[in-house]
Amino acid sequence: MRMQKKQFRIGALADELQVERFVIRFWEKEFDIKSQRSSGGQRYYTEKDLATFKTIKELLYKKKYTIAGAKKMLADKEKGIIASQKTTMDQCDELHIDKEALLHLRDTLTQLKHLLNA
Repeated sequence: MRMQKKQFRIGALADELQVERFVIRFWEKEFDIKSQRSSGGQRYYTEKDLATFKTIKELLYKKKYTIAGAKKMLADKEKGIIASQKTTMDQCDELHIDKEALLHLRDTLTQLKHLLNA
């Protein structure tokens, strides 16, 4: 039996992300995301698209990245440039450093870097 991948129409995707439909269309354009289209021209999104949009939302809304900064983070992620947290976290265990404090510091420094680059 062949399993179908789950697909979302724009309204369902917007509901899942808790954003308006125009936000999805804007992110599609800004982040060059190509949605699938039905024969009638309706947009359809895959679970992979959903994950990408969730990442975009987190970068923009929670981590306060600019559009340009979020684009760079996504591009770096696709290239595999983002450093593994596991290596850093393993070193924290050896040095007895509070991991949560380190992650908070990293996020703060990343936000500061993006503010300085803006």
